[in-house]
Amino acid sequence: MRATEDEGRSVSCLPTPHKHWLSPCALVLHTWTKSPRSQKDALVPNPCCCCCSHLAPLPPLAGMIRYIALLITLLGIWFIMQTYFEHRWKAISLRSWLGVTDKPRSKQLPRHKCGNQKSCSQNYFAFKIVSGAANVVGPSICFDGTVLMSSVKNNVGRGLNIALVNGTSGQLLKADTFDMYSGDINKLDTFLREIKHGTIVLLASYDDAATKMNDQVRAHFVELGSSHVSQLGFRDNWVFLGAKGLMNKSPFEEHIKNAKETNKYNGWPELLEMQGCVPMKMD
Repeated sequence: MRATEDEGRSVSCLPTPHKHWLSPCALVLHTWTKSPRSQKDALVPNPCCCCCSHLAPLPPLAGMIRYIALLITLLGIWFIMQTYFEHRWKAISLRSWLGVTDKPRSKQLPRHKCGNQKSCSQNYFAFKIVSGAANVVGPSICFDGTVLMSSVKNNVGRGLNIALVNGTSGQLLKADTFDMYSGDINKLDTFLREIKHGTIVLLASYDDAATKMNDQVRAHFVELGSSHVSQLGFRDNWVFLGAKGLMNKSPFEEHIKNAKETNKYNGWPELLEMQGCVPMKMD
């Protein structure tokens, strides 16, 4: 940039060619003024001119166009990848997050008959007997994987619930309920007398099992292998498995007394559950 002097008056600085011709700083003008005679000449900026040399020069138009083209290209690539690969990425990410692998599933634990904790050996029948809970939940009797009596089957009732099973084949022979609070005790007496040799007897109490009980009926249960029938009282819970023709007492029997101090329910003891394996009768 060169300056010319014109008789002590202000002389504008002429712009020289600049590489960044769009920069506002390319046309910075100064005034060469002549100070009073008492002072030395000085270079004084013209107030009407701007000075922005501290600003970075703007890129040329061609560079800006290249930057915009590059940006558009990158956006296009990103859009294509999102469109065609997003579903797969999400699937992979979700499987990894859940810890899902392609390893084969472990084998499920085998289910035992009647839902018992253990399976029975050959020539044994699995059974489960559950007494009623107070006078609300009915009892259930399961034998060899088949539910013989339950509330779902609608064949249980207050008193004693008894199922008779063939000791050799495991087939159900008869099932009936006996109201031991207000029913006819002779019905139960006849039922027990008619049981044939080799028949398995499964019993579950519900609500009250003993109000109508007499010595003759108790003797029938003793013959079937019961050890607790003689102590059976009002609202006691009782589960039992015996058989006609047993030489000894049955090992499958549980009894809980109705006692205010130990009752789980208001006026009734807790329910009883008994499960196990009974040997089939071998001819």
